[in-house]
Amino acid sequence: MSNINKPNKFLPTTKEEMKQRGWDELDVVLITGDAYIDSPFMGIAVVGRILEDIGLRVGIIGQPDVNSDVDIKRMGEPKLFWGVSGGSIDSMVSNYTATKKFRNDDDYTPGGKNNKRPDRATLVYTNLIRRYFKNTVPIVLGGIEASLRRLTHYDYWTNKLRKPILFDTKADYMVYGMGEQAIIDLGNYLKEGKDPRSIRGLCYISKEPVEEYLRIPSHQECLDFKEKYIDLFKAFYDNNDPVYSKGLCQEVDGRYLIQNPPSRHMEEEEMDKIASFPYQRDAHPYNAKDGKVKCLETIKFSIMTHHGCWGECNFCAIAAHQGRTIRTRSEKNILAEAKHFTTMKDFKGIISDVGGPTANMYGYECVKKMNLGTCTDNKRCVDAHRLCRTMKVDHSRNIQLLKDIRKVPGIKKAFVASGVRYDLITADKKHGKEYLKEMIDHHISGQMKVAPEHTNDEVLHHMGKPGKQTLIDFKKMYDDLNKESGKKQFLTYYLIAAHPGCEEKHMHELKQFTTHELKMNPEQAQVFTPTPGTYSAVMYYTEMDPFTKKKIFVEKDQRRKERQKEIVVAKNAFASSNKKKSSSSGMQG
Repeated sequence: MSNINKPNKFLPTTKEEMKQRGWDELDVVLITGDAYIDSPFMGIAVVGRILEDIGLRVGIIGQPDVNSDVDIKRMGEPKLFWGVSGGSIDSMVSNYTATKKFRNDDDYTPGGKNNKRPDRATLVYTNLIRRYFKNTVPIVLGGIEASLRRLTHYDYWTNKLRKPILFDTKADYMVYGMGEQAIIDLGNYLKEGKDPRSIRGLCYISKEPVEEYLRIPSHQECLDFKEKYIDLFKAFYDNNDPVYSKGLCQEVDGRYLIQNPPSRHMEEEEMDKIASFPYQRDAHPYNAKDGKVKCLETIKFSIMTHHGCWGECNFCAIAAHQGRTIRTRSEKNILAEAKHFTTMKDFKGIISDVGGPTANMYGYECVKKMNLGTCTDNKRCVDAHRLCRTMKVDHSRNIQLLKDIRKVPGIKKAFVASGVRYDLITADKKHGKEYLKEMIDHHISGQMKVAPEHTNDEVLHHMGKPGKQTLIDFKKMYDDLNKESGKKQFLTYYLIAAHPGCEEKHMHELKQFTTHELKMNPEQAQVFTPTPGTYSAVMYYTEMDPFTKKKIFVEKDQRRKERQKEIVVAKNAFASSNKKKSSSSGMQG
């Protein structure tokens, strides 16, 4: 039964709030690099609500002061375990640009100033606990920062391979991936005094190897041979599916990192339950007193329809963290959430987003994958040339969901701001055009964002993105439907510079394409950042194609990276001509 409308409170973050609940101690204290925002979009809030649901007393500390004991001690030592997360965004990505310049802003910090999230937050918070609580209960890592660093990994900011994060932090366990079932199991095991090391979705350090697990290259082998690091990453990437994946065992300085097989995915009914917990959808007053938290503008009135993505862009970590199988919520549960928004006093009738990692993957999956797991041997659901024949793209369920949301009394507009795969729209010959028309007529405003990233076939191959002809076909469909609807809406494009395999000549080629084929001048492009958990980061470090182990060009000079970006965003004759037309039109008006 849904409890979306059930009243509740924030989870406690002070002793006073604990006393209000009649608690003198907590079972679990969760620590995060974000402000405490009680939202289904915030991993730490979801974990807190899951543990609350199984009967544990949970408190949350958002962005503790790392230079004193004031915050870390304010609710006392937990009875069962500490949970540590760097936050919703990797702290190094949050704190630094692709060219390693410090970011001044943080959308997850009250007031917006980037002054409360330490570099390598997971490591810093674990050390903070150890400093003030000797011989304490287990420390458990979670969240995307830890999850993507669970084995030997390339660290862009120091330009070297680092050990699995459990060795650096000296934490006891790690829950990797989304971790819903794993955190339920962990809470119950520790409550019952049972050894948690058999839990799926858990990592830990052992003095002995687990013989039945897959032995992967040691940390030292990865340091000595880049080819070995590629082998390790492939094992890491291929063993994220709960249907068939093996446990992994990596030797690190005479001890072993043990990664148990992945936790099972949530079923639809379980997804609905977790989405229906009584989130307050706001920043906790303890944090909110320091200013507005900008991310709430986006997530407060947004709906997450599903988890997972099978697009497998090589520069994206979603496949390694969330998984390559789509798990959906039911339409009934999603509509209940939309209706709940209309009861909230500050809701203005606008839903900011209805989507997921890729908005138009809602409501369908490959039957073969559901039964046997994701394909191995480098087979992908979609590549630069085609969609796999067994993946039957079908936007019909998504179309009906959007129509039903629009019918909810009090909903004026429901945007789809999540990324959309345009190649799936063109591949769906039965419903793709209808879906795009729905988007154009009702779910965007003025522009639609798509992510071709590049247009050179060689670069697209290294990115794991579809070819440029798909983009040309989609743009024509988009323009025709806008004309048919009497609208003047535009496409904006996410583009990446300096991805492995990309040279300046490729950026000049991209510039020509945007000018002559897309009839526009890009205003922004993103310099590639090699983040842990991605094939692209492996390419950057090894300077090899990880699928063939052949050498590829990798731009590592920061000035030349910026030069690649400047090539594509530079103003050209086409842009100047458009600007003159716009100015002339304005004077006539």
